[in-house]
Amino acid sequence: MDTRRTTVRDVRRANRSSLLTDLFHGGLQSRQQLATSTALSQASVSNLIGEMIEEGLVQEAGLVGSDGGRPRVLLRVNPGFRYVVGADVGETRVLVELYDLEMSRLAVARLEHDDHPERVAGRVLTGLDQVIEQAGVAAADVLGFGVGVPGVVDADGVVDAQPTGWDTVPLGAMLRAGTDVPIFVENGAKTHGQAEMWFGAGRGARHAVIVMIGTGVGAAVVMDGRSYYRGANSNAGEWGHTTLIYDGDECRCGARGCLEAYVGAERIGRRLAGAVGEAYEETLLPRYLKRDDLPDAALEVFEQTAGYLGAGLGDLINLFSPERIVLGGDTGSIFGARFLPEIRQAAARHALRRPYAQTSITLCELGTDAVAMGAATLPIAQLLAEGGLAEPPEPVLAFTPRQRRPGARAR
Repeated sequence: MDTRRTTVRDVRRANRSSLLTDLFHGGLQSRQQLATSTALSQASVSNLIGEMIEEGLVQEAGLVGSDGGRPRVLLRVNPGFRYVVGADVGETRVLVELYDLEMSRLAVARLEHDDHPERVAGRVLTGLDQVIEQAGVAAADVLGFGVGVPGVVDADGVVDAQPTGWDTVPLGAMLRAGTDVPIFVENGAKTHGQAEMWFGAGRGARHAVIVMIGTGVGAAVVMDGRSYYRGANSNAGEWGHTTLIYDGDECRCGARGCLEAYVGAERIGRRLAGAVGEAYEETLLPRYLKRDDLPDAALEVFEQTAGYLGAGLGDLINLFSPERIVLGGDTGSIFGARFLPEIRQAAARHALRRPYAQTSITLCELGTDAVAMGAATLPIAQLLAEGGLAEPPEPVLAFTPRQRRPGARAR
């Protein structure tokens, strides 16, 4: 059996990570509160917080009264320590947003593209330059640039998006060639899921599925409150390309009967156009979903779609037994707001009774920029995991099973 070893730096980084994570997700806290929540000693908390204050990563932010003693100093992650940028690469548009470390949005850029990989990369980099200029920050102060894209994304940022014809596109390398800002590329459904888990309807859930429905359909499966199920090669989560109807309608991916072929925005819109006798256009579906006086033909299409979607959610419940399913995306959020009872009823018909009874199906809380916001959290997640910016290595320290492992519980 291999002997596990750690270093002094590992211990210190784990303790800093625990403190920083608690501050980022928990908001204003005193040193005493951090000692309780992280199980670190008061001395360790004081020393490490002192270091992070000197670095500018943490700052004091007021006082709070204590029981009979002196007021306690409240702490927070310094919003202006660094900045992060996130992008949502849709099939025709790019949304780029710049945030501080308090996740206050400081700049936005919207650009269109023609789906050609090289030109898409160019538009994404243009958006990065635009938001940096708008916010008046230095590129060197940008912690990282997260990019959420459709399709399967591997660890190197290589993208396969079969429905749009992207075949092993090295998007990460293309972006890194055009900027010194650190690049993080991830599947858009997963960045949407991270945003909802950190700031939206997924907060507090340990086992959840965040569903995103737009032109494409995807899902982020969250396990034990911390990680996404990625599979052997980061391919997991392509829920839209599971089979709903054997040998059914042809999907954009080339297969037949995929869920996306029945609940994707374009497919719903085309069925709706045929039913109501109007020409198909992108605005048709949202326009009808906002109508109070739905014609019977439109209502029939929507009720059928709720059935398809509910069947797909029933599969997720049977496979993963989540405590919560969050329904989001451009189409999922507005369709769910109108037909959530019907979706739940359909899910109940297709899921096993006990798992369904233990699962709540709810709507997302974040807006249409959730993919970009979640992408912007990718460099923050790395910052939290590392306990701040990288530090020089220290001597190796043997770590035996009898020693108390460093770090705190995940929040």
